[in-house]
Amino acid sequence: MIFVDQAKIYIKSGNGGDGCVSFRREKYVPNGGPDGGDGGRGGDIIFKVDEGINTLYEFRHKKHFKAMNGEPGKGNRKHGKDRDDLIINVPLGTIIREAETGKVIVDMAHLGMEEIILKGGRGGKGNQHYATPTMQIPKYAQPGKQGRELFVTLELKTIADVGLVGFPNVGKSTFLSRVTNAKPKIANYHFTTLNPNLGVVDINGGEGFVIADIPGLIEGASEGVGLGHEFLKHIERTKVIVHIVDVASTEGRNPVEDIKKITNELATFNEELVSRPAVIAANKIDVMQDETYLQQLKEEFESQDIKVFPISAVTGKGVKELLYHINNLLSGLDRETLVYEQEYFVDNEEKLEEPYAIEILEDGTYLVEGPKIEKMLGYTNLETEKGFDFFQKFLRENGIIEELEKLGIQEGDTVKMYYLEFDYYK
Repeated sequence: MIFVDQAKIYIKSGNGGDGCVSFRREKYVPNGGPDGGDGGRGGDIIFKVDEGINTLYEFRHKKHFKAMNGEPGKGNRKHGKDRDDLIINVPLGTIIREAETGKVIVDMAHLGMEEIILKGGRGGKGNQHYATPTMQIPKYAQPGKQGRELFVTLELKTIADVGLVGFPNVGKSTFLSRVTNAKPKIANYHFTTLNPNLGVVDINGGEGFVIADIPGLIEGASEGVGLGHEFLKHIERTKVIVHIVDVASTEGRNPVEDIKKITNELATFNEELVSRPAVIAANKIDVMQDETYLQQLKEEFESQDIKVFPISAVTGKGVKELLYHINNLLSGLDRETLVYEQEYFVDNEEKLEEPYAIEILEDGTYLVEGPKIEKMLGYTNLETEKGFDFFQKFLRENGIIEELEKLGIQEGDTVKMYYLEFDYYK
């Protein structure tokens, strides 16, 4: 499986169902009252940490996620069905960002975490809610609220206390399989292991730490050579960095130079990484011909307070001492996971609507809608002269007449307001 640590997806919560316009139809009841039910709620979009997933591979194939729309209301005061939320499972350590700005919406950094990212639209009210003493047969029901939509990027940053870094074939995978329950694929790869393997080191029966083989660190990684730039992200949460080098130089590499190159890559990517506690595992002492490189490592780095441990990941020699040293380093540090703070706030609250909005339809009709107008129609009896005068005064005082004239309305043009339709005359 190819490791994928970044994906861009589209998410949309469900629309609310429309309210229903309906009137009671019963035998011997000639004029039944309004009985339109409310629409159902649209489904939310929820992200959830799933311990069984460790890559974003599934998002290579599926990129659109839409929750279902709420069901419309029905007659006889029947409420439309609320829809189930759409749960999107992601690995621990996934950061969800708004795609355009790159700002953090939420960091899924804790086990069991569930976050509502987009709330579904609420259902519209049926016409049963709009009956008044003067408007007993309301032919209007409220439409459901629209769901929200967003493009987001998912970015996986591995959560581990300790990060193993080093060039390919220095023995990181072998070391990880020896000290943890991880089962990495081990082979003589000249490129790099693609999956960041995680394992738990158990010390003294219960005390321990999480360790990760951070792959892809080759010269030029911080400039994005190969997959390096993507994999460097995984080391940002680690507390201690373990450099693994081939002290036997089985492939002719100089381990001192290798550490300098990788330190440079870390500093170029994020300067703060170089200030973290580090330790050197001088691996492959079981095939080491002489101690030249081991001495060079100690001379170069122990003066910088970076301890060098000669080990053999194959035989296990020196490994226990190294693990105890790492554990001691960790015990003096804050073990809280680095969590990226929220920078982008999705507006899931109902927006305050404009008092009214005017739209010119294809047939030339002027559609005027808004909460103020809806409310006014609910308590005004337009069939009386007094009510009609009140209605005209309302249109003038709220600037609706002026706005219609700005848009070019002419005498005889049709104006529609919810269930009401009339011809415009000055």
